Amino acid sequence: MSELVPPIVVMGVSGSGKSTIGQMLADALHREFIDGDSLHPDANRQKMAAGQALNDQDREPWLRVIGQKLTDGTAQGEPLVIACSALKRDYRDLIRSLEPATLFVHLAGVPNLIRDRMNARSHEYMPTSLLDSQLATLEQPEADEAVLTANISNSPEDIVRQLVADLAVVNHA
Repeated sequence: MSELVPPIVVMGVSGSGKSTIGQMLADALHREFIDGDSLHPDANRQKMAAGQALNDQDREPWLRVIGQKLTDGTAQGEPLVIACSALKRDYRDLIRSLEPATLFVHLAGVPNLIRDRMNARSHEYMPTSLLDSQLATLEQPEADEAVLTANISNSPEDIVRQLVADLAVVNHA
């Protein structure tokens, strides 16, 4: 099944589990995983570390790098799994303009659960104070987008198991 599954972006606000689910999903699909945070330019990291939300101009070059990584992986016959917030429709459209086959996996959950998770972890440059701006920025994926949604109140193992099952259904549709 893995060969039929398109490149995947695991999306959602900070603290939703993108890195954890992305790595586990990539492992289940025998794919390479890239944490999109590692692709941010230093200026973006410094801005976030200072508690400043990124704007569209800050994000655009980063999103282009992510789209290009997806394109390159597909061209090499090795579709990737990348964690990327992809909060706005425009961001997802930009990624899809570079790699049209991209499937998004939206990790959705209630703000209090996400805030609790963020408070329980240490992140190099993403303070909990930026969660509200991320939630305000988030545009829920629409019906015309290639997206699977997972409820983050489930265990990571259950989320990945369900995603793998959903991907099998998508590939046989």
